[in-house]
Formats: sequence, structure tokens, C-alpha cells
Amino acid sequence: MILCGNRVHGHRRGLRVSRTLLSGNESVARGAWEAGAVVGVGYPGTPSTETLEHFAKLPDVYAEWTPNEKVAFEVAAGVSLAGSRVLVTMKHVGLNVAADPLFTLAYTGVRGGIVLLVADDPGMHSSQNEQDSHNYAAFARVPMVDPSDSAEALAFTRQAFEMSERFDLPVLVRSTVRVSHAKSLVDLGERVQLPEPAPYLSDPQKWVMMPAMATRRRLDLDRRISELREFAEETMLNCLELRNRSIGVVCAGACYLHVREALPDASTFKLGLTFPLSEQRLREFAASVERLYVVEEADDYFTRTVRSFGIEVEPLAIPKAGELTPGVIRSAFGILEPETREQETDLPGRSPLLCAGCPHRLVFYALRQADAVVTGDIGCYALGALKPLGAMDSCVCMGSSIGMAHGIELAGGVSGRPVVAVIGDSTFAHSGLTGLMNTVYNGGTGTILILDNRITAMTGHQGNPINGITLQKRPSREIDLEVLVRALGVERVRVENPHDLSATTAAIAEETASDQLSVIIFRAPCALLIREKADPYAVDEDACRKCGLCFRLGCPAISRNESTSQASIDTAACVGCGQCVEVCRYGAIVRSGSACDFRGAEG
Repeated sequence: MILCGNRVHGHRRGLRVSRTLLSGNESVARGAWEAGAVVGVGYPGTPSTETLEHFAKLPDVYAEWTPNEKVAFEVAAGVSLAGSRVLVTMKHVGLNVAADPLFTLAYTGVRGGIVLLVADDPGMHSSQNEQDSHNYAAFARVPMVDPSDSAEALAFTRQAFEMSERFDLPVLVRSTVRVSHAKSLVDLGERVQLPEPAPYLSDPQKWVMMPAMATRRRLDLDRRISELREFAEETMLNCLELRNRSIGVVCAGACYLHVREALPDASTFKLGLTFPLSEQRLREFAASVERLYVVEEADDYFTRTVRSFGIEVEPLAIPKAGELTPGVIRSAFGILEPETREQETDLPGRSPLLCAGCPHRLVFYALRQADAVVTGDIGCYALGALKPLGAMDSCVCMGSSIGMAHGIELAGGVSGRPVVAVIGDSTFAHSGLTGLMNTVYNGGTGTILILDNRITAMTGHQGNPINGITLQKRPSREIDLEVLVRALGVERVRVENPHDLSATTAAIAEETASDQLSVIIFRAPCALLIREKADPYAVDEDACRKCGLCFRLGCPAISRNESTSQASIDTAACVGCGQCVEVCRYGAIVRSGSACDFRGAEG
């Protein structure tokens, strides 16, 4: 027996235009478009990034990247106040940044519907921590829906806009890597034609959250949540699927699909609305099965909540950390894994490395040579922490590098070693500015390196305020980084070419020796922005002394010849940046053309 709505084995309300393959991210964008959203806003972050990029390509919408997630949500609040529907996108850690407006917008409510996609990353495929954003929905007291595939991502997002305006609250759509990036069939619908917003009228009792008004809105939030709880008992977003009644499993999102694969005969209560939970329907489900389990990732939010209703939940040895798979679930239930091909065990390991030609590489090489204590930040350049570069001491969150360097200074520094903060251009615009402002304001010193590679590289080459490239390629302007840093009060500011090892080494030595606060901007485009590659380099085997210095760069084009122990350059991977030439003491790295001529002359 299956009781639910909106599932793909049911069908979505509204006229179906066509059927196609979409990812979960694309489906959220499409759902927002079909719901009549006219503005999309967000900050790129894996696994959410493609959502806004897809939305930006749909007709009759405006979309923009903002410097950070808090700004994105505040822009969305303004769109809503003006009466229009708006989509906001970010990854889970971005919701930490946007938490301030989120909590207060639960009080004010909305005018035009606000839907916020938050994409969690269980397993930390591309994140610095693992969070379960269900906790945010319960904490801020805003509804959350959990699609399990692309069809639901579209349908739930459409419905989320209706819920937002019906209950006067922002609505969170939670996704995870598997939902965001996997593609499945969806039925495309038409875009709803919404009436023009009613003429704007000031409503300070609703929108000005001074204590007197906020106190009343706090009580009104209780009323709205009470109505939501009644909705939770009747909504068809939740799906009851009764099969064999010896085992019943409560689950949501991608976990539902894993449970169905691992335990095809088990009964399931698939949660589509994950805040607030349907207490009565959960009781009925628990009473209909012999043993009730909860399967969830990254946290025990559902287990705690279901138990808080007085419902008995059987213990289950599910790992508390990492991403679940059908195999992990089968193992937890004592089911043997199906026989599969044996895993290859003799494949060589491959560490993540900076790209060939990355302009950050020599900066980290020079920092290692300088024996600097480096507070790092979020971005590609976090790879500078890995061997063989091994030149980063910390990486905590967006913008943390500058504040942490200042903190080390307040603690008396590190004896005999310079302290350097390293941050990328996009991250500096996101939240490094305030850290630098604090250091200037409090008379701090130290050295800050801004690695300006002209793009937000790690998430797939998005624009940002420093390069002035907007999401829909509308006219804009670049932020003048040097002028901005000087305007904050930094007097020692210099710009250097990071491909020049001598200049890079000298700049770091001079600025770390200064007793003033200094900023070095290392500016060179991301290697992937350069379309025309220079001729690759090769190793002159007669000149190579096997010193291994070039290996310390960690360039993926350079390897050791197992038979001779000499360096070898993969000319197919080499982009001709010449960084290895800078570190070779014996002139053994030459342009491939010259090297070929050299070998040819020998022969």
C-alpha cells in the first residue's frame, strides 16, 4: 500500500510539457522557474553551484552571485518585501553565514515566496565539515522539504513557494550530493503566471524587528508553526509505503533510495516534509510495523525527534560520520553483501594536487622555503597544505586566515618563524575584508597574501566582485583590490607575479621582515583560464642530477623515472608555465622543442 503524493509513481499536478533528464540542482532551478520566481541569488559552493547557473539561463529571470551567503539572503528578503518570488542557493556551511537573516526572517515572514536551497555534503566530498541542515530548520523554525530525486526536487520546490506564502515563512529545500548531482527523469511543466504584486504598503509591525514588534512576531511565529504542524499531518509530501511489516524504516532524501535498494521488502515512511515532522502519522506507522528503525546521515536529528514523541526506535549500528550507501545499510541490518568483482588493490595512489601551471604553486613553495607559519583559507589553494608543498598550518572556514594570523600575533607569535595569512580573491571578498579591517583597526602587523587568480576557481569558475564578471554577463566593474586594501588603511601594498620565483621569494622575505602590516597581491590567471598553452618542457637527461627539487613543486606533469630516478615531464600534461625551470639548479629542464633537438643532435 502506498499513500503519498508528488512521487514519480504518482504524478505531478499541472500540465506536463515534456519529459527530460535533469540533475537535482537543475530541477530545483526549474521548479523555481515554474513557480514564477523572478530572481535567483546565491554564493557558489559544491554541491549547490549548478542550481543558480541553470536558473540564470531560463527566460524572464534575473540571477546574480553575491559576495557571500548572508548578502544573498538579504537580497532575497528585499525581493520578497517587494512582492516577488525568489530562489536562494548555497551549500551547508553557507547557511552558517546566512543564519542571522534566516532566524529573523522566520519572525518577519515573507511577502513574495522565499525558497532557500541548502545542499549538504555528507562524507565531505568538497567541504571542511559535515552538517545536517535539518537542525537549522528546527532551530530557526522554518519548514524544510527533502526531495529524494530530480522529479521530487522540481515538484517540492514548486510546492515550497506555495508553502512559503501560505504560512508566511521562508522554506528550506534540503539536498545532498547524490540528489544534487545525479540525473533522473522529470516532467517539465509550464511557468505559472502570477498576478502583479499588490501595491506596496509599509508594514513596520511585520518588517521592522525592534523589540516591541519582534515580541509580537515571535508569538505569531508560534501560530504559524502550529498551522504547519497541522499541515504536516495531512500533506502528501510524506509517503507511507507498507510492504513486509516486520521492519519499518523512517528515512528521507537520498537515504530513502539507499533503503529501498538495501531493504526492498521493508516498509518505509518517507519524509518529504522534514520540519515539522508528522507526529501522528509517525505513531501510526510505528504501530503498523513490528520494529521501527531510522536511517539518516551525518546526525541523529530524526532519531532524536521521533523518540521525543515517545515512539520506540530500535538501535541500529549506522556510522555516525560519512555518506551512507546501500551496502552500509545492508551491513547494519546484518545482510550479506551481494557477490561482486574483487576490488583492484595494486593501483597507484594519486593525491589531489594543484593543476599544472597553477599560479599558487610557487607561492607555497616560497612559503615553505621561508619556514613560514601559514594560516590558510577555503579554496583550491588549500591543496598547498598537502605534500610535497606542505606549506599550510590551518584552514578552518571562509575568511578565517586573516583573523587567525592576527590571533597568533596577539599570542606572541611563533618563535623565529614569520606568520603569513593566505587567502584567495573570491574568499577575500566573501569574508576576508572584515578580518583585514579588524587587523588594521586593532593595530595588528603581519603579512597577508591575496592570491588573485581572476576567478572563483574551485567551484567551477564563477565570477566575483574582484574580477567583475557577473552571472548573466551583465555590465559591471572590477573591484580595484589595491585601492580597496589601501582604503582600509594598509600602507604596504604590492603586486607581484607569482610565476616569478625570485620576485615571490624576495617579496615574502621583505614583507615578513617589516614591522608594519603588509599585503602582497599575487596576481596571475588560473591555469584553466589560459586557452593557448605554451610549448611544454622536457628533461635533459644528461643535465639532470636527480636532486629531486622539481618534485617538491607537486606538479602533476612531473614524475620520477623509476629506472633512472631522474625527473620526467609528461609533455601532454605540461602547460609550459616554466615554474619547474625556476627551481632547477642545473638547467636540466628545457623547452620540448629544444630537448628534442638536443636528443636528436646526440643521435
